[in-house]
Amino acid sequence: MSDFLLELRCEEIPARMQLKASDDLARLFAEELGKAGLKPAAIDSFVTPRRLALIARDLPLETAAVSEEFKGPRTSAPAQALEGFLRKTGLTQDQLEDRDGVWFAVVNKPGRATADVLAQAVPAVVRAFPWPKSMRWGTASQTTESLRWVRPLQGIIALLGGEVVDIEIDGIVAGRETVGHRFHSTGPVSIDGADDYVEKLRAAYVIACHQERQAIIAAKADEAAAAHGYSVIEDQGLVAENAGLTEWPVPLLGDFDPAFLEVPPEVIQLTLRINQKYFVLRDADGKLAPAFICTANIEAKDGGAAIVTGNRKVLAARLSDARFFWEQDRKIALADQAKKLERITFHEKLGTVADKVERVAKLARWLVEEDIVKGADADQAEQAARLAKADLVTEMVGEFPELQGVMGGYYARAEGLPDAIADAIRDHYKPVGQGDDVPTAPVTVAVSLADKLDTLVGFFGIEQGPTGSKDPFALRRAALSVLRLLDRNGLRLKLKQAHAFALSDHVYRHVFLNTKALADVDAQTLAKFGLDASKVTDVEWQAANLGRPEIKSFVSAFAASDVPFLDFFADRLKVQQKEAGVRHDLIDAVFALGGEDDLVRLLARVKALQSFVATDDGANLLAGYKRAANILKKEVIDSAIAPAAPSEADEIALAQALDAAEPLAATAVQDERFEDAMAALASLRAPIDAFFETVTVNDSDPAKRSARLALLARVRNAVHTVADFSKITG
Repeated sequence: MSDFLLELRCEEIPARMQLKASDDLARLFAEELGKAGLKPAAIDSFVTPRRLALIARDLPLETAAVSEEFKGPRTSAPAQALEGFLRKTGLTQDQLEDRDGVWFAVVNKPGRATADVLAQAVPAVVRAFPWPKSMRWGTASQTTESLRWVRPLQGIIALLGGEVVDIEIDGIVAGRETVGHRFHSTGPVSIDGADDYVEKLRAAYVIACHQERQAIIAAKADEAAAAHGYSVIEDQGLVAENAGLTEWPVPLLGDFDPAFLEVPPEVIQLTLRINQKYFVLRDADGKLAPAFICTANIEAKDGGAAIVTGNRKVLAARLSDARFFWEQDRKIALADQAKKLERITFHEKLGTVADKVERVAKLARWLVEEDIVKGADADQAEQAARLAKADLVTEMVGEFPELQGVMGGYYARAEGLPDAIADAIRDHYKPVGQGDDVPTAPVTVAVSLADKLDTLVGFFGIEQGPTGSKDPFALRRAALSVLRLLDRNGLRLKLKQAHAFALSDHVYRHVFLNTKALADVDAQTLAKFGLDASKVTDVEWQAANLGRPEIKSFVSAFAASDVPFLDFFADRLKVQQKEAGVRHDLIDAVFALGGEDDLVRLLARVKALQSFVATDDGANLLAGYKRAANILKKEVIDSAIAPAAPSEADEIALAQALDAAEPLAATAVQDERFEDAMAALASLRAPIDAFFETVTVNDSDPAKRSARLALLARVRNAVHTVADFSKITG
């Protein structure tokens, strides 16, 4: 058994690509070896800015001989089928076996030298490598057949048990030499075999293991910060990125003018992290410290003083720009900034961002005035909504798009606006992801909910909902955010009602304020959306466009969008509640009844149902319901036949149980006492079981048969006051 070392050396690999590339190399290499029947005991992967490498452990020097069997066509098949099978296997007809009228081929493959397998596998891996971006270089790049790699490939090491494997890729011949650190090492570094690869690189100031470099950066950064009384704000992504930028990482601490701390801390953090790849520090009080840690790729003779000085100058320039943006933006009121939103298109069919702001402001006020969001001031909710997007046109957000909303909150506070408004502007995008905080401040909740509902109603209205894995407008995330806002705050929002209100404003603003060139709509059509035809006063425009179909098509699409809108929320609710252990079939069972679009109430109903079906009463009632429903599917109640009065004891008992349970269940559902509704239904279990034991439903007497089918219909209808049990599995 021998170890195989492969190194592919090139110019600098972007840090963001390195770890995936390392995994891809190991995966593709293992797949290629697997085709020849080789399987290493293990594969160790290495990546630095200038090399991808792996060590495949315990490879045999030769592959084992293998025998493969292939099933072919029937012996009676046409000659063309047999000829194709022979071409595929490389055999002649006399070498095939006839097994019960079917041709079989047994192909024996002799063992091969592992070095020969590697000589074919490595070039195949290199040419099939899935870089996100790659390039051609040199004179060969004039043809599309030339080698592509992330950066120009410069050298290859291929050693099997210490011996060079004969590999050539695009004129680059494999050997045993590599290079060390760009500044700390000179001349080639000769590798004897897999066992000394890592240590010889270390001696040449290259740490081959990405994970080891990460550990060094994290530990040394913590040490440097602690020496000055600071702590590093944890950022594993930045640790990995710095490890991808260095082969010999040396964390160094520097400082900056504390006067820059007057700029919002989020700005400083982004400047350090995004622009400069620096680690951000906290002082002993937990506040942002006027210091940073950069990661050098060299052990400087002066201990890194010159490197820190250079980085300090660059950072000072960046922070000066940020402070300038902060000062300039505050000279313009948010209300004046918001006027510029007319220049930004939200979507070609949904108008500008200014149009969206107008819709969101009305919707936020409506949520408060309808007492859906309790405890908020309607004027503040509307004002916050009108200002929420204003920071999109500021200098600071232009430089740092990640700070949209955050900067608006700072500017609002600097203007002296109430905290409730500033907080709503800051947090109205939340919750963004699954782990994000869910707002609970009433004004913030109103604006956040309005913003997301407007987006969802608008895009479903123009038939731009998600399809398959595609969701270009992040509507799935918006819907989940709405669900989390409703659930966390216990908001009693009827989705149909919200859809109708948001829809009317979409139709009015889009049709009559932004697309007058399309067509006219008659007063009767407008009235369906609660709109007043007198609002459109341009008589010449009406006359010129009367009768055109485009606008009616637009309105019809919007009007029909409530069904996919609600279905979409049902699907998102199932996704969200799956993590909470709620069965999706129970959500379907409640939704199937229709009319249940208050998600807080729906979830309470579903959870009560889930508890009920887990009991013996619930399981037996479900079985009885399904039996009744199956009979009713097959049998039709003849309304022309007068049903007979209940005659058998168990028939009478079921009728009496229904007389008691039906009003109890209906009242309990009306009062949202869903556990009580389940208890009322549970009282039907025993009478239903007894009924099916002793009573013949399909009686020869039509009157009795009609009465008993009607009794089963009452059972089904009573159960449907809670949920459609036909949707429940099991």
